[in-house]
Amino acid sequence: MRVHLHMVRHGQTFFNRYNRLQGWSNATLTESGLADAATAGGKLKDIDFAAAYCSDTTRAQLTAQTILDINEAAGHRRPALVSDMHFREQYYGYFEGLDMAMAWYAAGAPHGTPTYNAIVERYGLGATRDFLKEADPFHDAESDAEYWTRVEGAYTLIAGNADLRDGDDVLVIGHGNTLLSLMHRFAPSGYDLSERPANGSVTVLDFDTEKPFAEALSVVSYNQ
Repeated sequence: MRVHLHMVRHGQTFFNRYNRLQGWSNATLTESGLADAATAGGKLKDIDFAAAYCSDTTRAQLTAQTILDINEAAGHRRPALVSDMHFREQYYGYFEGLDMAMAWYAAGAPHGTPTYNAIVERYGLGATRDFLKEADPFHDAESDAEYWTRVEGAYTLIAGNADLRDGDDVLVIGHGNTLLSLMHRFAPSGYDLSERPANGSVTVLDFDTEKPFAEALSVVSYNQ
């Protein structure tokens, strides 16, 4: 069975505005963030969603509720919103809330890569997680393996929805680095992944619920 995942990055928060790492931490949506959510809702108002999921952070929940409000007002049945920790952003541990440039310098400088992009270019995106966990004095930040084990649980949750049918559309409200990580893992060549998904942007992935996770996702569009 294949379902169409319409994956939205939550609206802008104050941490986004201040360029701070924001994983499991909560920060309020800005006025621009509320507008981001409404814009995403406008893009998706003509889609009949069979299910809706989001992370259990307030920024994702509010974005999801705004989109579903707009979708329902356009005449569609409103699916129950499932909010679950498996859809959360990467956990940054000790570095939660820190200025991004400072955090990635702490993670990458010992490896000769003082910025996030330098780490990705030289070692791959997975190394950003492993280096950050290594630099975390408490080692609470998620490693690459820990991250993907948790994220896979989100797709197990969707696949286990007995009410879904082949070809259904599913709304998923998530996070920027997670969308970027999915693109690095599953996208074919031709996408500019130096561009992070914008707040309120929509990325569409097809999900084959019967395949192992490593083979289950294919990219339809990115950062629209």
